[in-house]
Amino acid sequence: MKKAILYLEDGRKFIGQALSVPGETSGEVVFNTSLTGYQEILTDPSYAGQIVVMTYPLIGNYGVNLEDVESGKVHVKGFVAKEFCKYHSNYRANKSLIEYLHDHNIIAIEDIDTRALTRHLRERGAMRAIISTVDFDDRSLAEKMKKVPSMEGADWVKEVSTSKPYIWPMPQGVTPVYKVAAIDCGIKWNILRIFASLGCEVHVFPSIATPEQLLAIKPDGVFISNGPGDPAAVTSVISTVKQLLGKLPVFGICLGQQILGLAMGGKTYKLKFGHHGANHPVKDFVYDRIGITSQNHGFCVDLKSLGPDVEMINVNLNDKTMEGLRHKKLPIVSFQHHPEASPGPHDVHYLFEYFIDLMKRKP
Repeated sequence: MKKAILYLEDGRKFIGQALSVPGETSGEVVFNTSLTGYQEILTDPSYAGQIVVMTYPLIGNYGVNLEDVESGKVHVKGFVAKEFCKYHSNYRANKSLIEYLHDHNIIAIEDIDTRALTRHLRERGAMRAIISTVDFDDRSLAEKMKKVPSMEGADWVKEVSTSKPYIWPMPQGVTPVYKVAAIDCGIKWNILRIFASLGCEVHVFPSIATPEQLLAIKPDGVFISNGPGDPAAVTSVISTVKQLLGKLPVFGICLGQQILGLAMGGKTYKLKFGHHGANHPVKDFVYDRIGITSQNHGFCVDLKSLGPDVEMINVNLNDKTMEGLRHKKLPIVSFQHHPEASPGPHDVHYLFEYFIDLMKRKP
């Protein structure tokens, strides 16, 4: 093991041990409260540009397999835990978490007080950070920090979106009923899997796709995916969505909700430390039920900035922020949390039915 430092933007530092590759990395540091699902977290494109701290003290006990991934690569800039399990045990595993991180050239650091780090981030907010195994000088790290870009104003979507259109394969025995044009802002594969299982043939387009390209396939609806960065910086997608509103059903998840809010003339704002975890309670006003949700976002739509034709249909019970919206007159619906992520016994997969119902009613 090699000594490593986690140096924060405000000068706070934590000394630990690096377990995968040596070197240096930087990004916005956020904490995730999930107990499991680290492989899905690592491969979620929404974490592009971020260093993830796991609050659960032991990570890696079930190893890594080839199936539980949300994209084709690891997107986090660094990974932090109190302790990484050295001896995993799971019949599905084909390698350890440390081997996986090493293979993807991701710096992992352990043996730091993640509880103290999490409390600090809750009090001071998410901030930029550097992980290094080669530089431990405060002055040098402070100078390097000046060059680390802020998450606000950053368009990370262009870094993770597909470069060319493709069609997600349908599962065996399922006949396509609906055709969906999906704007890839960093789409998770499980969203595509669920759409396909519900009879949706999903045509995935790059984030720079034009309205004409989307409409050319004659879709029954348009989906705006999750993704990383500041939604206000993704101006091309906002413009595209604005031109599609009212023409056919539109559905958004996570960043997709934020882009929808901006396309409808609203505003977004940055949360102090974001919502990252698999245990956030959300109240659904339509079905009068509460779901335990998986979340990963640092920005939120300001409901007050939207007109009277837009209503909140989901609310976060922790901080009362908006978790779902729909238009009262147009076929538009979105959710800030991730209904595809299966966080607990009361999963919210049924929320995909909102969109299915809109496409059913499409003339």
